[in-house]
Amino acid sequence: MQAIYYDADLLERIPLAARTVLFAGYGDGLLAAAYRRLNPKARLLGLDPDAEAAPPHLDAVAADLDADALPFDLPHGLDCIVYRGCLERARDPGALLRRHAAALSPDGVMVIHVPNTGHWRIAERLLRGEDAEAEADQPRGLTRESMRRHLLSAGLTLCDVIPHGSDEDGAAFAEALAPGLEALGIDPEEYALRAAPLYLTWRARKEPRPKVILSGNMLAPVGGVSHVRVVHPLRAIASDPSFRAELTAEVFPRGPGDDTPRIFVLHRPVLIGEKGLATIRALTAAGNLVVTEFDDHPDHFEMMRVAGNLTFRGVHALQTSTSAMAEVLRQYNPEIAVFPNAMAALPEVRNFAALPAITLFFGALNRERDWRPLMPVINGVASKTADRLRFQVVHDREFFEALETPHKTFTPTCDYETYLRLLGESEVSLMPLSDTPFNRAKSDLKFVEAAACRVASLASSVVYGDSIEDGRLGLLFRDPHEFHLRLLRLIALPELARDIGDAGRRYVAEHRMLACQVAPRIAWYRSLWARREALTEALRSRMATL
Repeated sequence: MQAIYYDADLLERIPLAARTVLFAGYGDGLLAAAYRRLNPKARLLGLDPDAEAAPPHLDAVAADLDADALPFDLPHGLDCIVYRGCLERARDPGALLRRHAAALSPDGVMVIHVPNTGHWRIAERLLRGEDAEAEADQPRGLTRESMRRHLLSAGLTLCDVIPHGSDEDGAAFAEALAPGLEALGIDPEEYALRAAPLYLTWRARKEPRPKVILSGNMLAPVGGVSHVRVVHPLRAIASDPSFRAELTAEVFPRGPGDDTPRIFVLHRPVLIGEKGLATIRALTAAGNLVVTEFDDHPDHFEMMRVAGNLTFRGVHALQTSTSAMAEVLRQYNPEIAVFPNAMAALPEVRNFAALPAITLFFGALNRERDWRPLMPVINGVASKTADRLRFQVVHDREFFEALETPHKTFTPTCDYETYLRLLGESEVSLMPLSDTPFNRAKSDLKFVEAAACRVASLASSVVYGDSIEDGRLGLLFRDPHEFHLRLLRLIALPELARDIGDAGRRYVAEHRMLACQVAPRIAWYRSLWARREALTEALRSRMATL
């Protein structure tokens, strides 16, 4: 269980934008497999003298950890090297780091996961006159100071040191030693922090990059949109060691002399009147460059129609999910970036296990006007196909009650992980959107989610016609009659649904992963900060007209 915990935590430290990653000490390959789901396009290499077989998730492997040169073709260098359980066993860890550092790309990062030689249990065994390595899994030598020296000697810039696996008993040990520690001039509280973690993860990069603090808030999550637009991007950007990204409701004041770039992303804010102005003033007074994240047509919300201009005109920049939304928002603020909705990870494949029966999934908010014209067709087909057509409905109780079939299951509004699991256990996903100005500004997220889960999309041509290649990545319909024909086709040919699902999953892996957006997002945020004086002047001009 501990290995899974460490791997999950270590996974978040590997830069998501990496093109080529070397796992030095790949072991069972589970860490590389997990990273592959996040970044399917990356080239993954392995180096492990103890591995019995090469995991299928690695593109090439080698066994000689201490070789003078890496035996891989690296035309662009390595974007990341992950050391886990091997650096401490190298013949000369410092020399190995120097050799490998030479193979890093200019933006290359080392992620080094090693046991903490200063852990309190090691100190306790030494004090008792016992063998310090009796229960430890590394030889002595890679202390904090020696690791720091090795990284600096390799010409790297140290980014951070992250503790893992702390236990509570360390505090009691430090408290017991407090008089002796104080006599030696050692702060017991500082020692307790240093001696608590079982492992340390060091991150260092080839070339220094200015640190940026990226903060964001989030509306109460309904479905998964908040995660897709806020939580997952912040987590992805935090994988770059030059960014500190965090979800927060706080405004962080600057410390004395602190000139760290700070960007705050407001998630779908409603900034109105004095309260809205106070929010903007507090954020800018704390040194933040302020960005509004908005991905629905503002005219859909009465409050925004009446007095919502401050939401868009009162900030430095905007970000949204579609070009259509960008055109709507550009009238308020010309500084706008489009980041299409994308998947943070490819879900596990779960469907097509009960053929010829197929399950049609429907899970959406506020779609009553869109699905009502289709319900007579759905019920007509359901009555003829009996248990060959089943339904999985999430959130929309009215849709569920309108289904005239016993072969249906309802799940109330749930967390995003549950939503994706239920979607992934289905074979076809229904995505109706009627042709309205509000709908035309919506994103194709439902298609991306379904395709990632290997679920065939049965979608309206509105919005989805711009993303779905009809017949290959999904089936499109323009009216109830066309919907009827397409639904019958999928029921009669479940292998067609599976082929569409496979093609859709490949499309998402190639084009619609969040890993593809990390570099453009980081570049945009850095460019905003570089232009902050001009953006602030433009903001003042807009505020003067409100």
